[in-house]
Amino acid sequence: MRLLYRGCIGLENLLLRLMAREWAVEGRDNVPAKGRLIVVPNHLSYADPSMVATALTRPVRFLAKDTLFEHPVSRWFLTTYGAFPLNRDSIDVRAYRWARSVLESDEALVLFPEGTRGVGGLGPGQPGVARLALATGSPLLPVGVTGTAHLGPWWRVLCPTGRIRVRIGEPFCLPSVEGPPDKRTVTLLTEEIMRRIADLLPDSYRGVYEGPAGDGGAEALREV
Repeated sequence: MRLLYRGCIGLENLLLRLMAREWAVEGRDNVPAKGRLIVVPNHLSYADPSMVATALTRPVRFLAKDTLFEHPVSRWFLTTYGAFPLNRDSIDVRAYRWARSVLESDEALVLFPEGTRGVGGLGPGQPGVARLALATGSPLLPVGVTGTAHLGPWWRVLCPTGRIRVRIGEPFCLPSVEGPPDKRTVTLLTEEIMRRIADLLPDSYRGVYEGPAGDGGAEALREV
């Protein structure tokens, strides 16, 4: 797995330098060198996982929608690369257990908290990331990606044109919660995660999370 992963990262780096009008990464020093970590980027394109992995300074694992694993070749590649299928139409206990095992092994896991690609800006965050972070005590690393919306289909990772920028924020931890968190608590924590991501994005990308991080989520967390 690691050999294929390193080869893909090296190839993507080369393609970005050759084909992109701009390839810029800010905040690489914010990536913890070791320990469990949930990386939470915004999601614009099928190319985003490759861009995020290339921007980071350590190997990462992914959850990807299960339909991408239907073809034997793509299933082999994604599994070898470090991805695991996720059924987004129901509660996927198998994927949840896999994600926990990755984090409990002190690896880094990339999760897109919107749950799907955003259209016209950052979409509402889903509660799964906050629940997983609480259950595993994992810190989160917000990431803002711009310039990939036009890349569209997955094969465009081989043709990364345009101005592509990745901003990596500072890692943070959610406040501890005694017992199973209720819906309101999870909603507030999810709001905080999404606003941390939004703060790394230009205004035109922030979607439903307009305004600086902490405009409501962080303040409300004090009540949790």
